[in-house]
Amino acid sequence: MNLLLSGIMKVGVLGRFAGRRGGDFLRSTSRFGLLFFQTISRLPLVFKNPDITISHMFTLGIESLPLVSIIALFLGSVTVTQAIYQMGGIIPLRYLGVLVSKSVVTELGPVMTAMVFAGRVATGIAAEVGSMRTSEQLDAMKVLRLDTIRYLIVPKTAACIIMLPALVIWAELLAIMGALITVILTVDITAYTFLSGLRLFFNPVDVFVGIAKTVVFGAMIAITGSHFGFETRGGAEGVGNATTKAVITSAVLILIFDFLIALLAL
Repeated sequence: MNLLLSGIMKVGVLGRFAGRRGGDFLRSTSRFGLLFFQTISRLPLVFKNPDITISHMFTLGIESLPLVSIIALFLGSVTVTQAIYQMGGIIPLRYLGVLVSKSVVTELGPVMTAMVFAGRVATGIAAEVGSMRTSEQLDAMKVLRLDTIRYLIVPKTAACIIMLPALVIWAELLAIMGALITVILTVDITAYTFLSGLRLFFNPVDVFVGIAKTVVFGAMIAITGSHFGFETRGGAEGVGNATTKAVITSAVLILIFDFLIALLAL
């Protein structure tokens, strides 16, 4: 009898814990959705303060360029190495360029660049907004009747939407360059053969879809960082937790939306 009562109590505790966590998740999701629609509806206001957006384009986009460039070069090299390992003896090497082009342009370039961008930008936005939250600067803005979303979130979102596609285009060019260098140094085919393979089944729609993805990714990264910044509680420790949640959630959302866009593009 005592074992039965103990088991029932444990089930009850687990049920309360799951219910509390589920409720917190649903409330956080609803606040995220509200922030998303409030931000998107205010995007046209970005033209009233273009200097703020341009400043964020530099800090969020241009300053991410060195990291993105290094990763893109090695991404192309790794793609060639893995393509040879996986397809060696099955597909002729003259089709190596096709494999690199399709994988880099449609998936690896956009997704990996967005992941790197999220790791740097989402954490930065969450830390900035979270610090303003804990130091009551956001409350001061509300007292002054300033729209926190318009002045804090909209310029960052616009900067991410503009700069992430530009970074992806640059990253794809560097990835193909890294792949070409690797082919010249390590693979027994000519550069002309590799470049001919790049052009063989090239489809401009693949480029368009890959870049279109990053517009969605950029918006999600900025709004996710902002959301967890607004949710910050508990001083410096809360800011650290917010940055961790921001980058994890951004990565998950990038993969989810990548899958959904890929389904729609089929």
